Amino acid sequence: MAATEPIRDKKQFKALAEYFLKKGQLRNYTMIIMDAYMALRIGDLLRLKWEDVYDEEQQEFRTHVTLTEKKTGKTNTIALNQQVTGALRQCYQHRKGEYIFTNNRKEAKAISRVQAWRIIHAAVVALGITGKVSCHSLRKTWGYHAWNDGISPVVIMAVYNHSRYEVTRRYLGVAQDDKDKAYLEVKLI
Repeated sequence: MAATEPIRDKKQFKALAEYFLKKGQLRNYTMIIMDAYMALRIGDLLRLKWEDVYDEEQQEFRTHVTLTEKKTGKTNTIALNQQVTGALRQCYQHRKGEYIFTNNRKEAKAISRVQAWRIIHAAVVALGITGKVSCHSLRKTWGYHAWNDGISPVVIMAVYNHSRYEVTRRYLGVAQDDKDKAYLEVKLI
């Protein structure tokens, strides 16, 4: 199985998110936004329920989500930025069940990882986005752009709950054009 890549071009990421927004597919739009901005594995994202992100008593969205990652068993607390809460706010008005990413069946359950992949894959193909893009690409996209925006690799490593820097470095998907940019843009004199 080939490794997935981050979406390096922010315009392509925006086009991917807007693809679903323009079609009125708020669940899918919210999935793209949350997957990218929360940097979660798709399985952890799909398990999220409305009660994890929305406080019924206070009638407001939470500022943070705390969850235990299925793969690592580690606890992770994630701040919900305005892009995530904005997407959730739109999607919340049309909620159908306890899960944020509910299927369209009579018995509402969370969509599967396979269905999430199909949703993303179909959009990537329709938009002509090249490369090995999957659900995991969105997790990697956050780290790639965080790194390019100057966020310390140590912080990125902590966000991903990686125990070794080598794993995080592979996630960042540093390509030759990134190395070229570093060589050409660093000014010493």
